[in-house]
Amino acid sequence: MSQAQPSENTAAEVSERSPSPSQSVPQVRFDDSKVTATYANFCRVTGTPEELIIDFGLNPQPVGFPTVPIVVTDRIVTNFYTAKRMLYALQTTIQRHEQTFGVLEIDVQKRVKVVNS
Repeated sequence: MSQAQPSENTAAEVSERSPSPSQSVPQVRFDDSKVTATYANFCRVTGTPEELIIDFGLNPQPVGFPTVPIVVTDRIVTNFYTAKRMLYALQTTIQRHEQTFGVLEIDVQKRVKVVNS
């Protein structure tokens, strides 16, 4: 998925080894002039022995079992090395977010507050 605004470097964009003080860190430049932003609340991951396929879409009924087909709008096909770097970057980013804002509960049933009548 793309973002419409440039973001700070993630762990996937930074070298795995820290440079010594005498080494300079190369700056990665980005051209985001052709980026499009897409919102997704659905993700499906499939793959082959060589590639990982990640489909994104919009589920119009995010609670319960969908009664209409989910339209897949974006597909990322990547290798497992890039996927592992992306996993590390996402884990790091989510850990930072949870340290600042609290744990993200992904079980909807645990997030729902029951109101007694």
